Amino acid sequence: MHPLTQHIQKVTGNRDITDDATLPFFEAKKFKKKENLQKEGHRCHHYFFVVKGCLRLFFTDSNGAEQTLQFALEDWWMTDLDAFRPGRNSAYTIQALEETEVLAITAANYELMLAKHPVIEHYFRIVYERAYAASLSRIRMISRMPKEEFYDLFQSKYPDFIQRIPQKVLASFLGFTPEYLSELRKKKVTRMKS
Repeated sequence: MHPLTQHIQKVTGNRDITDDATLPFFEAKKFKKKENLQKEGHRCHHYFFVVKGCLRLFFTDSNGAEQTLQFALEDWWMTDLDAFRPGRNSAYTIQALEETEVLAITAANYELMLAKHPVIEHYFRIVYERAYAASLSRIRMISRMPKEEFYDLFQSKYPDFIQRIPQKVLASFLGFTPEYLSELRKKKVTRMKS
C-alpha cells in the first residue's frame, strides 16, 4: 500500500480507501536537493504530498533574507493554499532540502478526488486543523517564550527537524539568527559534556 493511502487510513480510521482510489489523481515527481518545486511569483499548480525527503516553504523579504514558514517531512503536505485552488501566483517558494519524492496533484484533480471520495475531504479537514493548531502554537511560542526555552521545546517535539534541516534554514524558521542558533547549540553541547 502506498504511503499516502496508509496515511489517509491512519488519520481517518477508514480502511476502505485504496491506492486505486487515490493514486490516479496524482503524478509522482522527484526533486534534487535545493531544487525548487514552486517559485515565489509564479503560478501555483500543485499540492505536494511528501513520500520521501524534506521540503521548506519560504519567502524573500525586502532585505533579501529568506524567511522560512513551514517544513514538510514524510507524510506531510505543502503548497501555497491561498494560490493553489484559484491558480494564482504563489507568494512563496517551495524547495527540496534533500533529495525528495512527492505526489503532486493539480487543483482540478484535487476537486475531482474530493467529490468522488468524501472520506478524503474528511482527511484533509483533519490535516488542516492539525496544521492550523501547529501554526498558532509556533506563533505563541515565538512571541512568549525565551528563545532558549523555545529551542528546547522545538527540539523535544521535532527531533527529526534538528537533524535534517540546515542550521541557517532552521534559524530563519525559529526566528533566530544563524549565529544565535550556533551559540545555543554550542552551549547545549558544553552542558552535556560537563
